[in-house]
Amino acid sequence: MISFVIPTLNEEKTIESTLKSIDAFSGEKEIIISDGKSTDRTVEIARKYAHKIMVHDSKTRQNIAQGRNEGAKVARGEYIVFMDADVVIPDMNEFIKKVKKYFEKDARLVAVTSGCTVLKELATIPDIIIFKLMAYYFSFLNLIGLGAAGGEFQMIKKEAFVKVGGFDERLAVSEDMDLFWRLAKIGKTKLPLELKIYHTGRRAHKVGWPRLLWTWCSNTITAYFFKKSDDEYEVIR
Repeated sequence: MISFVIPTLNEEKTIESTLKSIDAFSGEKEIIISDGKSTDRTVEIARKYAHKIMVHDSKTRQNIAQGRNEGAKVARGEYIVFMDADVVIPDMNEFIKKVKKYFEKDARLVAVTSGCTVLKELATIPDIIIFKLMAYYFSFLNLIGLGAAGGEFQMIKKEAFVKVGGFDERLAVSEDMDLFWRLAKIGKTKLPLELKIYHTGRRAHKVGWPRLLWTWCSNTITAYFFKKSDDEYEVIR
């Protein structure tokens, strides 16, 4: 079984497309929504697709690492797939088939991530160039054993996820990279360049690529060396 875990917070504009693409997977699965107390129709929409919905009930804000960990706690699958709530995979059956082949070929492999691109109707030339370069860079880092991944798609053996302690909840951002750094210490991680997922690219479009790249770099450095992150990302919906 594959457990799909999607953290959400006011995602009514995108969540249905994401869940429809997951729901198209014909293999054994469970869809888990870990919601940070949305005030829009996110949970209502998710009920049509999700097997489990967990809603944060504390007065303090839930960061994305906490949301992902809460979803993983109830996951029953051999693999856990973490996806963002604005991600679409057009042919989920073929995509997962390709990912599983990598796990089957190499028993040491503990996690697979994917390259990203922006939905065709939303993509700009900088989007296409930057995400392609990032895919090559992350693929290389995984190849040499350092580990690298964004949060858009990560498929991880559950036993490996548990062994490294899941996402570091001290990190408001860069929790996705940090997880792959630690996974790479206990096994192999991989980004096959043939894999590609689609998302909205909304943060780059809102704040601009120069600012976003600087934010990614600074947070990655502080997370790697100091196990902390700068201020949490501005909510963009």
